Amino acid sequence: MKSTSPKKNIDSNDKHEIRPGQSLELLKELHILTRDGKMNQDSRRKLKQVYHLYQFIEPLMQQVLEQKGQVSLVDHGAGKSYLGFILYDLFFKALGKDNASCIYGIETRDELVAKSTELAQRLGFGGMQFLNLSVAESTKSAALPEQIDIVTALHACNTATDDAIDFALKKKAKFMVLVPCCQAEVAAELRKTKGDAVKNNPLSEMWRHPIHTREFGSQITNVLRCLQLESHGYQVRVTELVGWEHSMKNELIIAEYKGGRNSKSAQRLTEILNSTGLDNLRPRFFLPIAEAAS
Repeated sequence: MKSTSPKKNIDSNDKHEIRPGQSLELLKELHILTRDGKMNQDSRRKLKQVYHLYQFIEPLMQQVLEQKGQVSLVDHGAGKSYLGFILYDLFFKALGKDNASCIYGIETRDELVAKSTELAQRLGFGGMQFLNLSVAESTKSAALPEQIDIVTALHACNTATDDAIDFALKKKAKFMVLVPCCQAEVAAELRKTKGDAVKNNPLSEMWRHPIHTREFGSQITNVLRCLQLESHGYQVRVTELVGWEHSMKNELIIAEYKGGRNSKSAQRLTEILNSTGLDNLRPRFFLPIAEAAS
């Protein structure tokens, strides 16, 4: 007589969504899969987002690996380190234990750092380190190497994205992968400068009403970030992480260092800060020294 007990295997739909070579045990530890190998709708959404981002990051890691033989990646605001663990499982793990490649997870919540450290040790992911630091603190931390190849920051709230950019610039990162979130600082400044600085600027109508101020502030923040990166010699591509049906905070900024300075972008950045009354934020969107002195 055949057993009628429920199967413990992952169903065909879940199998189709999981990438080949992905550790099912890892997905269970990250609570993307249940202990009996099932996924709920929230888990599918989370896995889809991480995999979609992996498609952007994988060729960047491969390029660095081919050039240097190893890869260093810092993930700011790592949280539970879904991204870091998936990247390690699908890419770094295959490099072998003798390879010096490393993923650094930066997180301010000590309990998450402890849990991620324990999980990495249990899974044998020796090339993962987790540090209890803010993004700003990590820039000066001796626990990180002087040069980092790739910097990621997913849904880093408000100015944390700018701190991640500052970190990447000072660490001479080859690539940055940023998903900004909750840009409140610029909107607050726009509210304070609805006066002489913009009275002759008809475009100030774009942030006259509070709801427009919030949305325009969010948009102009990322525009300023892109110009900042270009002014420091990065080639910038802006796209979306996943479809807008999941979140309106899915703007994905990918920057690759090409060298040199872009004076035109620096000048545009300066002009926008002046014309929108945001000149007080100049230190936040700092320019190369030569342009900043102009």
